[in-house]
Amino acid sequence: MDCIFCSIAQKKIPAQVVFEDERFVAFKDINPKAPIHILIVPKTHITSVNDLTSAHQALVGDMILLAQKLAAELHTSEGYKLCFNVGRKGGQIIDHLHLHLLGGWHHTGESSASHV
Repeated sequence: MDCIFCSIAQKKIPAQVVFEDERFVAFKDINPKAPIHILIVPKTHITSVNDLTSAHQALVGDMILLAQKLAAELHTSEGYKLCFNVGRKGGQIIDHLHLHLLGGWHHTGESSASHV
């Protein structure tokens, strides 16, 4: 399998990592759609939301709680977006489950990151 996110998790490819533990790696998106755009990626390869089962319930919940923690640490907890893109028609480019954390807008009208 040739997955760029697996390679980042295995430290084979560099990334601007903002968080890492035994289950997740979070890093800055190389094509940001917001002033703060972090990708939260499980180290276990799961292709997309469509491949989740009830066995992944805690993992997905922990991804969301990690996003909440990172939003606070990055001083954007007053307003941010979380997004899973699913499939090509849903905007998913990399076939590895990941959660987008977007924030850092200073004005109400700036939060126009409609397509992540």
